[in-house]
Amino acid sequence: MSVRRLHEIQPESFAFSEANLARVQEWMAKFPEGRQRSAVIAALWIGQEQEGWVTKPMVEEVGRLLDMPYIRVLEVATFYTMFYLAPVGKHHLQVCTTTPCWLRGSDEVVKACKKHIHDKPHTVSADGQFSWEEMECLGACVNAPMMLIDKDPYEDLTGDKVVEIIEALRRGESPKTGSQIDRHTSEPVGGRTTLTKEEA
Repeated sequence: MSVRRLHEIQPESFAFSEANLARVQEWMAKFPEGRQRSAVIAALWIGQEQEGWVTKPMVEEVGRLLDMPYIRVLEVATFYTMFYLAPVGKHHLQVCTTTPCWLRGSDEVVKACKKHIHDKPHTVSADGQFSWEEMECLGACVNAPMMLIDKDPYEDLTGDKVVEIIEALRRGESPKTGSQIDRHTSEPVGGRTTLTKEEA
């Protein structure tokens, strides 16, 4: 995975909406006096929900609110891949390309994203609907390859299945999440091989 940096083009300013500022203050109040910096992840998340991505002015505002050096806020934003450091489309695809997913075909998932969204990650599609990026492990290795779209997991993917999902989202539909081969949770393909009998 490449080094994570803030996007080169930044807005001039950022301010939390009144409602979101209240949410940040609620998080700050959850921590003992002098420990308000512990709300940094929540504050960045709320800011990202408001703006769609984490900006330099947002990092500075969170630092000001939490009395944190800006660099400390930036360290958090660049460490956690749940924070988008560049503008994203309406639907953002995060494709796992670590070893288990790669062994089971994540290259085909990446190819589908390059062909049907944009040939470069971190770039919004021409229609503004999609963006994509490669990710480290998303925690569903047994159902590899997988990706997150927005906050939803899609597992047991193929390149063709990714295209189907993208086209469904483009039509405004809500494609089925989870395993795309009707696997039940993380059971082996074809069903359970142990604990197959119900207890009396």
